[in-house]
Amino acid sequence: MAWVLIVIAGLLEVVWSIGMKFTDGFTRLWPSVLTGAGIIASMVLLSYAAKTLPIGTAYGVWVGIGAAGAAIVGMVALGEPASAARIGFIALLLVAIVGLKVTSGH
Repeated sequence: MAWVLIVIAGLLEVVWSIGMKFTDGFTRLWPSVLTGAGIIASMVLLSYAAKTLPIGTAYGVWVGIGAAGAAIVGMVALGEPASAARIGFIALLLVAIVGLKVTSGH
């Protein structure tokens, strides 16, 4: 169950990190509220997962999902550059996430 929580928390991290782009420095009410709710929900789920998973693994996977997801959404939906190098480094990040999961002992 902890791994499910980490994946959901990581996906929420993608949501809130992309949401920050739409808050205009937290001056727009509803994007700010939704971004804040995403941050809180993501961290709460991370904390529950960290009860049973090693913190280095839990945090690394959480950050990795968020970073890779935000970069992918940025390229696909927000017109950010999608060079071969960026895609390659995202792939390396995903390999590292899988590696942390495989070697966690859980």
